Amino acid sequence: MAKSGAPYQQSNVPLAVRMRPRSLDEVAGQRHLLAPGSPLVSLASDTGGTTGSVSVILWGPPGTGKTTIAQAIAKSSGRRFVELSAVTAGVKDVRRVMEEALNSRDLYGLSTVLFLDEIHRFTKAQQDALLPGVENGWVILVAATTENPSFSVISPLLSRSLLLTLEQLTDDDLRVLLDRAVADERGLGGAVALDDEARDAIVRLASGDARRALTALEAAAVSASAESDAPVITAEIVASAVDRALLRYDKNGDEHYDVISAFIKSIRGSDPDAALHYLARMIEAGEDPRFIARRVIISAAEDIGMADPQALQVAVSAAQAVQLIGMPEGRIPLAEAVVYLATAAKSNAAYMGINQAISDVKSGRIGRVPRHLRDSHYPGAKRLGHGAGYVYPHDAELGVAEQQYLPDELREVRYYRPTQHGNERDVSSRLSKLLRIVRGNKNH
Repeated sequence: MAKSGAPYQQSNVPLAVRMRPRSLDEVAGQRHLLAPGSPLVSLASDTGGTTGSVSVILWGPPGTGKTTIAQAIAKSSGRRFVELSAVTAGVKDVRRVMEEALNSRDLYGLSTVLFLDEIHRFTKAQQDALLPGVENGWVILVAATTENPSFSVISPLLSRSLLLTLEQLTDDDLRVLLDRAVADERGLGGAVALDDEARDAIVRLASGDARRALTALEAAAVSASAESDAPVITAEIVASAVDRALLRYDKNGDEHYDVISAFIKSIRGSDPDAALHYLARMIEAGEDPRFIARRVIISAAEDIGMADPQALQVAVSAAQAVQLIGMPEGRIPLAEAVVYLATAAKSNAAYMGINQAISDVKSGRIGRVPRHLRDSHYPGAKRLGHGAGYVYPHDAELGVAEQQYLPDELREVRYYRPTQHGNERDVSSRLSKLLRIVRGNKNH
């Protein structure tokens, strides 16, 4: 490794790999998971196997330290470490690891940490192959995923594992990481200086991703060393050295969430051209199209809602189309959905209604369910008066009848207040008539 004062010589091993923490103490961020006595710390410090074989599933965005934490646990505890990727591994690979882990335990008293990256890519059958080893303690599974495990990991595996959520690294976490990489002998070894503006530029470009930050730092270090015998990384060098697609996504200092925020606000503001612009920036930057599709679905429900109920169907259809055809063709149904949403009538009435209802529930405004609405099917219910006086709406001439549905404390509350936009204009008129009948007054 180059010493201070000598030009930086790029290693064959990427900087992000060389700077992987050797223990949990060196992990950047994730303090909520690494406090003394936490499951991860206990697992890493338990060299005698006293904590048993608690498996964990690490869920978080890319570059938050999932692989790093798994390797630190194995190194700190002296356990055997095996790494598999769900992209390339199959059932045979899993069974081989289980057999080797069983032999290591029985012959040498050595437990095995199996790190499985991208477990969400494993099929149900592949995940089933993990169960015997996890259940019998042959391996301590540390699985990583960027997708919600509730939808991507089978229930038996979830129930046998601790689910730990990793948070995106803060700007301060990334600054500490960059400074350490500049000074550490495993990193740049002090051969290159990093000025403050350059550090901030890399932090912005990384958007909470440690791997991206270190990759950008290394690229900038190579460029700076080529220009000077006493290299200093400046913001200009960072801008010219890092990947162009990343720069397009982060042009003028925009961060990941700035772009998606502008995208959603452009749809909400009914500007299809701006919405397509930010969509294009995300696509060209290599953003996960599923992430984009999820945001489009949320926008359809939150910002358009009942003003055009068809918008949600269009958004869901676009998401399904992206899953079926992939990229780059997936950009077409995404663009169609974005244009539809941007030009649709807007209403957030349903969104505001559920928020207010949840707020009331959280603050204790709940009340008892009216007696006539309570379940009357179990033995003894009718003796308690449950269901007595309930009016069956289908028996009413208009299909709706005067009847109290809300608890007494909330009987006159209004959560859903439709606008006069699009389809909701008709809903508003119809709802007023319905409430005049249901609530028996003319104030609605």
